[in-house]
Amino acid sequence: MNDSNGLDTAASLTASPELPVTGLSDELGRQIAGVVQESGGWIGFDRFMAEALYRPGLGYYANRLVKFGATPESDFVTAPEMTPLFGDVLARQVAQALQSTRTFEIWEFGAGTGALAQHLLDGLAALGQRVDRYTIVDLSETLIDRQRQRLSRFGAQVCWASELPDAMHGVVVGNEVLDAMPVQLLARVGGQWFERGVVVHATQGFCWADRPTLLRPPLEIAGDHDYLTEIHAQGEAFVRTLAQRLQRGAVFLLDYGFPEAEYYHPQRHMGTVMCHRAQQADGNPLVDVGCKDITAHVNFTGIALAAQDAGLEVLGYTSQAHFLLNCGLAEAMQSAPLPQRAMAQKLLMEHEMGELFKVLGLVKGAPFDALGFSRGDRSHRL
Repeated sequence: MNDSNGLDTAASLTASPELPVTGLSDELGRQIAGVVQESGGWIGFDRFMAEALYRPGLGYYANRLVKFGATPESDFVTAPEMTPLFGDVLARQVAQALQSTRTFEIWEFGAGTGALAQHLLDGLAALGQRVDRYTIVDLSETLIDRQRQRLSRFGAQVCWASELPDAMHGVVVGNEVLDAMPVQLLARVGGQWFERGVVVHATQGFCWADRPTLLRPPLEIAGDHDYLTEIHAQGEAFVRTLAQRLQRGAVFLLDYGFPEAEYYHPQRHMGTVMCHRAQQADGNPLVDVGCKDITAHVNFTGIALAAQDAGLEVLGYTSQAHFLLNCGLAEAMQSAPLPQRAMAQKLLMEHEMGELFKVLGLVKGAPFDALGFSRGDRSHRL
């Protein structure tokens, strides 16, 4: 997992839990500046993003700041924290996949607070589905501590892994994992393509700097206007590794993004990199490093092609709204308390999460008619 996110596994510098926010950002900035200097004065944005998010003890996902959850001090909230109905209905798809692949283990990447694991396990138990082991793969020791506390009642059924085994069997779930994997920035300026990276200015701190490159987006971008976008080598490498290790099972990836034709549309000329802090979004990842999340939308076509090239087959691709409705969310909402119904509506509404978020299903072994893609499958648009 560390390698797939571009981390320096040899790094051992850590931050004290008591380090104040300003000190944390300053220290992380100094360390990243050292990386820039050691790299000849310039690093690609993918390296910068990896350091800002994952540098041991200091990066956003490696420090002790509150990150996400249904609390005012969190930076953002994900679907499992909004309502347990998300995990309850996802459990129906997971149960079908476990039965169809004849496996009894679940793997979750980037488990956050452990909310999805809790709701999935409870939902699977209510369905009478056997689950021998639920393995969480996460980079954040701080979040792992929260997960252990939240999931303690499940005992040895839940375990944690720092890396993937050579062979895996089971159902893999990743909710908002791909968007946090480092991306390379490509900028077309004056008709020429550059890789956009980061330098350190003596008085201004981190600044953008472009270098000529042979890298290109996977699609030709019509027009001659300036254009900024991302390519997702690390996310695609992650899926290829997953495909190589998974001997039999299914994969469900839920995230915000687009198919390739929409991702690289000529009008989408500002890129998709975005930062999140205190329920607010901004577009400058070069400031307050370590104190805010950095994400990019997912090119689901690239992910699907990488998976297919490595031996997985596509089960389906659709919007989150279609997927959850296919899995029975509307019926589950009827008996839920009013606050849960209100939050569940946000998972479905087009202007909230229903359309922006997509679900990609993959399988190793015999394909099956996956419940979540029974209506509204958009695989033909990948």
